[in-house]
Amino acid sequence: MRERTNEEWLAELRGPARDEALADLRAFLVRGLGYALANRSGVDDPLLEDFAQDALLKILNALDTFRGESRFTTWAQKIAVNVAFSELRRRRWQDTSLDDLTAGQSLDFVPDMLVDPSAGPEQQATQRLFVETLGRLIQTELTDRQRQALVAVQIRGMPLAEVARRMGSNRNALYKLLHDARKRLKQKMEDEGLSPQDVLEAFSSS
Repeated sequence: MRERTNEEWLAELRGPARDEALADLRAFLVRGLGYALANRSGVDDPLLEDFAQDALLKILNALDTFRGESRFTTWAQKIAVNVAFSELRRRRWQDTSLDDLTAGQSLDFVPDMLVDPSAGPEQQATQRLFVETLGRLIQTELTDRQRQALVAVQIRGMPLAEVARRMGSNRNALYKLLHDARKRLKQKMEDEGLSPQDVLEAFSSS
């Protein structure tokens, strides 16, 4: 790839003869993504090419936002990596429905990993009490939409934007839904005599 200054990149990508600059930038992005995603299973050369192509479109649309505070190629590579990881997150969940995440019996969706195996027997028993109580309250005290959103985002780790899309909602509405769900759970925990401080103490290392 021919070396270019930031100004040269911008001029050539905006100019009438930008094919060479695009080809060079595409090759640079594919190479950089190969390094960044080297440990990701299922990422092959065609997929890297797809990521680079999607990134090129974003880069061209965002040229006016480049302020020259770093090398142009560094800025472009950051965009490409963000594009790749966003797509990988989306693909991870594409075959999983929100109903699947909350299906099953009462506590199936509450991670047992919350209980610290290194804690003493008494502390582990207390932790299990809180986990079981939380699972029961999620199942019985939240609306279906609150439960879907809370489990998907905060327990299963599905990206918020993906959950909003699947629920036919938007980020702001989903934030409000999650806020209301957490507020209700907090109140119900307190109704059962379990304060936030009790929970923190149970899960803190001694």
